[in-house]
Amino acid sequence: MKLWDKGFSTDKKIDHFTVGNDRELDLLLAKYDVIASKAHAKMLGKIGLLTDGETSALVNELDAIADTIEKGSFTIEDSFEDMHSKIEFVLTEKLGDTGKKIHTARSRNDQVLVAMHLYLKNELQEIKSETGLLFDLLMDLAEEHKAVMLPGYTHLQIAMPSSFGLWFSAYAESLIDDLYFIEAAYKVADQNPLGSAAGYGSSFPIDRSFTTKEMGFETMKYNVVAAQMGRGKVEKATAFGMSSIAATLSKMAMDICLYMSQNFDFISFPDELTTGSSIMPHKKNPDVFELVRAKCNKLQAVPNQLILITNNLPSGYHRDLQLVKEVIVPAIQDLKACLEILTFSLKEIRVNKNILDDPKYDYLFSVDTLNELVQNGMPFRDAYKKMGMEINEGTFTPKRDIEHSHEGSLGNLCLDKIRGKMKKSF
Repeated sequence: MKLWDKGFSTDKKIDHFTVGNDRELDLLLAKYDVIASKAHAKMLGKIGLLTDGETSALVNELDAIADTIEKGSFTIEDSFEDMHSKIEFVLTEKLGDTGKKIHTARSRNDQVLVAMHLYLKNELQEIKSETGLLFDLLMDLAEEHKAVMLPGYTHLQIAMPSSFGLWFSAYAESLIDDLYFIEAAYKVADQNPLGSAAGYGSSFPIDRSFTTKEMGFETMKYNVVAAQMGRGKVEKATAFGMSSIAATLSKMAMDICLYMSQNFDFISFPDELTTGSSIMPHKKNPDVFELVRAKCNKLQAVPNQLILITNNLPSGYHRDLQLVKEVIVPAIQDLKACLEILTFSLKEIRVNKNILDDPKYDYLFSVDTLNELVQNGMPFRDAYKKMGMEINEGTFTPKRDIEHSHEGSLGNLCLDKIRGKMKKSF
């Protein structure tokens, strides 16, 4: 069954090429098409295009379909083009002519749009929630290990003293920035496009304010052409938010891979969270974090994929837009998996508490030793030259009893302030 069926069949090759993997993806989106269809049916009843009995029958049957989706027994067979045609078929099979009325005053274009908006709203909330769990864990780890020193690097060269408190809370606070992008994407998604039909509205006296409220949207996309132009744009906004989180996770995964190596030996994990080698019995490989790094690097390409699909399309609907679904849906699943596995794994992290005992880290303290000279009255440039000469001559003695007191430094992590920022973002 095809919603555009005019009584003649298309070539099977054309059918296979144009449908693609929509059926598989639509199994994830079907519940949202049901939600939108219920709101649409109630609206048709409100404006008199359906009787009370027809409205009630459609809503009840849509609830039954929703139940099969929830239980995992809803299927989209090859004889159906997508979720929309399967759902309308079931309604018609159960309710006869009443089922055929569900498509009144809407197009598959705004069906896809509204289902995607509802889906993205839900997924963005889940991503936000998963990010919040990782944030909380990182902040707890920062508190627990705030006094454990860690070498700081620039250019991969030993630079200045850091701490695990700084390291963990740095990634936690970075996630807040990422959630600002997620919140922006949510605002784009939180606009009801239903009623735009094929992109130019309808001659039926539909009530778009009713469906907006019924589906829980904050507002509607008022201009029907703008609503249709939102297809691809809402996915792109979501992808930018996701890529921001992915960049943070990828960087952290890279740090973890470095810090786990024997050359660094800053952190470790239990054996069950690492993998071995087929020929080297001593290996404890960070496969989980390498895959997080790779998956998150891949996720950062998603906005560009969507740009390349959509950037040269004029206004109005084009079949190119079908492809945005197969880019964004798997990407969402990948990001959620990365967030979940990082939270799961980092609960078991073990930190090395004696890293700076190694004399190769003595030079970490050159800046603090220099700063003490400046505080005692020596001009900065003279103190800098003095430190340089001592280091070059091998006579440098580090000042290890350092004191950093300003906001956000080693001795003043401002963890409560960072938690406050996250609370505001929620």
